Amino acid sequence: MTAVSRHYVLAAGGTGGHLIPAFALAVELDRRGHHVALVTDDRGMRIPGKPDCCPAHIIPAGRLGRNPLSLVRGLRAIWQGRAMSGRLFDSFAPSCVVGFGGYPALPALLAAQSARIPTVIHEQNAVLGRVNRLLARRVDAIATSYPQVDRLDPKWADKVHLVGNPVRAEVLALRKEPFPALDDDGLLRVLVTGGSQGASILAEVVPDGLAMLPPALRHRLQVTQQCRPEDIDAVRARYAAHQIPAELGTYFEDMATRLAQTHLFIGRAGASTIAELTAVGRPGILVPLPIATDDHQAANARELVRAGGARAIRQSGFTPKELAKQVQAIALDPGALANAAHSAWNCGLPDAVTDLADLVESFGAAPIMDVIRMTAGAHAFAGAHATVPVAAGRMIEDGRQ
Repeated sequence: MTAVSRHYVLAAGGTGGHLIPAFALAVELDRRGHHVALVTDDRGMRIPGKPDCCPAHIIPAGRLGRNPLSLVRGLRAIWQGRAMSGRLFDSFAPSCVVGFGGYPALPALLAAQSARIPTVIHEQNAVLGRVNRLLARRVDAIATSYPQVDRLDPKWADKVHLVGNPVRAEVLALRKEPFPALDDDGLLRVLVTGGSQGASILAEVVPDGLAMLPPALRHRLQVTQQCRPEDIDAVRARYAAHQIPAELGTYFEDMATRLAQTHLFIGRAGASTIAELTAVGRPGILVPLPIATDDHQAANARELVRAGGARAIRQSGFTPKELAKQVQAIALDPGALANAAHSAWNCGLPDAVTDLADLVESFGAAPIMDVIRMTAGAHAFAGAHATVPVAAGRMIEDGRQ
C-alpha cells in the first residue's frame, strides 16, 4: 500500500449488477485518498448511484456475436474502445485497472494489459462471466463473490481471492440491526422485486400465490412489490380482489429502508440481490431467471439454499400453488423464519468492499509522485475466506421436491 494518493480505473458493463460493486469500490478508494475514474458505456451512464468522486468515460462496447457482420462490428468497437482507454491511461496513469464484467470492461482491460498496467477482475456471480473468462488467464488477480465459482479454471487458483460482492453502504449498515420482530399476530412484510427482465412472471404468480395461504397467515400480509409499468394496474387489481394490502411501484428509491422492514423476500437471484439479502440477513423465495447466461442465477442461489437461508423454485415450476407451499414452509412458524434469516446472514461477506480495495491496492507500482511505500503487507493480501455453516436447504426443481 502507498502512503499517498494513487490513480485507479474501474471498468464495468452497463447493468446494475456490474456497476453497483464498482460504485462501492470507488467510494472506498476515494475514502482512502485515491483518485478513481470509471469506464463504461451509454447504458452504464444511466444506472443510478454513481458517486461524484468517480468521473465517467464512455467507450464503445462491442458484442462478439455469431453473426459475421455483428462480429465485425463488435471487433471494431472493441478496437476503438481499447484505443480510447489507452489514451485515458496515458493521461490518468492508473496504478491498476479493475474490471467488473460486461462488454465495456473488455477493451479497457485489454488496453491496460497492453500497457503493462496491473489488472484485477471481480466476478459478482457464481459462474465466471463471458468477458471475465476471456481475460482471466492474463489478469493479476481474480476476485470472487462465492466460495464455488463455475467455469473458473483450477489452474488460476493461485490468483483467486474470495472477497464477496460489495453492496451499497446504506444496505450494509443494516447488518447490525436485528431481524424485525414477528409474533403470531404481527404483520408479515413481504418484499417482491424482479428487476427489468423478470417482473412479469412475479406479477402473474405472486398475488394469486399469496391468496392461497391459510387465512390466519394471509390476513397478516403487508406486501411491497416492484412492477413493470405495463403490469402495475393488473397487479393492483389482483391484490384488491384478494383483499391483500399491497404497495406497488415501478421503482423504490428507499429500498434499503424497505429491506430493513422485510420478513420475507420473493424475487430473482441476481448477484446484487443475493449480496444484499446475505448482508442484511433476510430469507427468500428465489426464482432464478431462466434466460440468464450460463444459468448463473441458479448458481447464485445455490449456497444460500444449501445454508437454509432461502428456497429456490425453477420458473417452469413457479405456480401460485407452489409459491404458497414454499411460503408456508418458511414463514408459517416465526421461529423458522428467524432461523432462515440467521442462515442468510451467516452467508454474508460484509467486508467485501474493504477486502476488494485491499486487493486492488496490493497490485501495481505507484505513479512517479508516490515515492513513499508501506513495506509491511504490501503484497500479503490473500483474500477474505469465510466458512459458512451448512444447514438444511433445498432447491425445488420444476416444482418437485
